Amino acid sequence: MYSTNRILLFLIFVSILASCSSKESKNGVASKGAPSGPPPTRTDVFIVGTSPLSDNISLPGSIIANEVTEIHPEISGRLTYLNISEGQPVGKGTLLGKIYDGDLRAQLSKLAIQLQQAQRTAKRYEELLKIQGVSQQEYDEHLLSISNIQADMAIVQSNIKRTEIRAPFSGTLGLKSVSPGAYVTPATILTSIRQNTQLKLDFSLPEKYATKIQVGQLVYFKMENNDKEYSAKILATERGITEDSRSLNVRALLVNNDGKIMPGNFVEVTTNFAPDPTAIMVPTQAVIPQARGKKIAIFRNGISVFETVETGLRDTSMVQITSGLKVGDTIIVSGIMSLKPNGKVTLGKVINK
Repeated sequence: MYSTNRILLFLIFVSILASCSSKESKNGVASKGAPSGPPPTRTDVFIVGTSPLSDNISLPGSIIANEVTEIHPEISGRLTYLNISEGQPVGKGTLLGKIYDGDLRAQLSKLAIQLQQAQRTAKRYEELLKIQGVSQQEYDEHLLSISNIQADMAIVQSNIKRTEIRAPFSGTLGLKSVSPGAYVTPATILTSIRQNTQLKLDFSLPEKYATKIQVGQLVYFKMENNDKEYSAKILATERGITEDSRSLNVRALLVNNDGKIMPGNFVEVTTNFAPDPTAIMVPTQAVIPQARGKKIAIFRNGISVFETVETGLRDTSMVQITSGLKVGDTIIVSGIMSLKPNGKVTLGKVINK
């Protein structure tokens, strides 16, 4: 009986040891097979390189005459003559109007008589001076009076000339605003004159492009309801950026005017900047918008590293990176939403442009 109990106890003990050994074995296998973390993210990538980028933009512009001005009289008075043929060309110096100058001519006649008398008196004093009948001082005083009269005559002649209203340059007259006999002042507009044989183009260029524009460079423009493309050559630019609009005012000279362009036309200007041969362009989907700035995920040594970048021009599928990347970087273009900083990444396919 005693022997049977010992055998039974021994079998129970062996059974307990086997059960514990089995649990430890299972626990060991489970421990060894469990993963140490989340699996790496599989992503497609893009190798950063350079490519030519044409930086052309469209801007509004206006056509202006080569020369344009309003015609005003220089002095006040009554118009006695008006020679303004509306819409007709005139040459430089053409007499367009005349203001009454009767009073000025009367003054000039009076001074002419005074001059003749003073010259005769001076002649007599010259003869008397030779025989010492007058002093040198008296003779000099009469010569001075002659000079004063001549100066007064020059002033009156200048005022008479100011009564003549002449074309300042060759051009086409506008519509007249007065009629003969009207009393006019220097504030009165008689008409306008434009020189349309050569037209100019004015437009404003954003500040970021101010260093790219060059005198002599060609720009192109089109007008509404006209499919023809016209060109103009940069003539000059302002010497500074306007503070209110942060833009540079540019003036160009039309090259191929076919007679259909008129001063005042609104046009759409297209710049023709030289392409940047070293521009860095990446797929648009690689750029991650942030609350402040933008980031791109870069593949480095099996992990994803987020770098802050600045963007430039863009098209339908690519965007220019102006800072934050260098040639040869491998950027991640897929699975971006599941990426974490310094997260493990495995490479998928390489995306080309």
